[in-house]
Amino acid sequence: MLPPAGHLLSLLLVIGTGGSLPGLRAAPQGCYVAEEAGERTFRCSQAGLSAVPAGIPNDTRKLYLDANRLVSVPAGAFEHLPVLEELDLSHNILAHLSGAAFQGLAGTLRHLDLSANQLASVPAEAFVGLQIQVNLSANPWLCDCALQEVLRRVRLAPGTGTGIVCGPGARPDLVGQEFLPLAGEEDLCGAGRDGARGGTDVALLVIMGSWLVLMGAYLVHYVWQNRDETRRPLKHAPMMPVRWEDSSTLSTAV
Repeated sequence: MLPPAGHLLSLLLVIGTGGSLPGLRAAPQGCYVAEEAGERTFRCSQAGLSAVPAGIPNDTRKLYLDANRLVSVPAGAFEHLPVLEELDLSHNILAHLSGAAFQGLAGTLRHLDLSANQLASVPAEAFVGLQIQVNLSANPWLCDCALQEVLRRVRLAPGTGTGIVCGPGARPDLVGQEFLPLAGEEDLCGAGRDGARGGTDVALLVIMGSWLVLMGAYLVHYVWQNRDETRRPLKHAPMMPVRWEDSSTLSTAV
């Protein structure tokens, strides 16, 4: 009796690779490869991971790392996955994303789930070039310029916008409020989106203010100096003595 075709294919793959299947034997405990809707999927849900695992097959299209203990995502963590379309990092304890965390995924990644983590802020440059739909809900956001920039670069997953709420580290007047209405009313990045222009404007205001203070001080000094001059008594020319002889001569002549 011939073995099933699937088993034959697996056997051929093992023989052709020298007795091992790359990505399968190296997978951490609790992780497995599956075919879901015809797409290669790598699931590591609830696997107790504290870092992005090695051994993820490079033909993976869907990657689930949810419900683990991931604290950060380093630069280039997924750049060896050239066809990755969906990435689930939800329900971890992520507090930090590298600005190059999703490097190499610009042409493929479509869905990203970062919900239910400990993210207070994320670098906007991490999302440069990505055409993704992202879930950012259930994080203790600072509701800062970086988050506002991220929302300008991505699309939110349907129904997740109300879950983006300002956390305890945000400005006191923002804590507990939904971020989207606030972002529509206030530009948290100042006059320039990267903050540089805002800093330049502040510097110009400081310089102009200093100049006005100096001008004011000069004017006050000038006014007081003139007032002192006007209060001084006038200096009269010295009186010349009158000679009586001249007076008599003048009277006689008249």
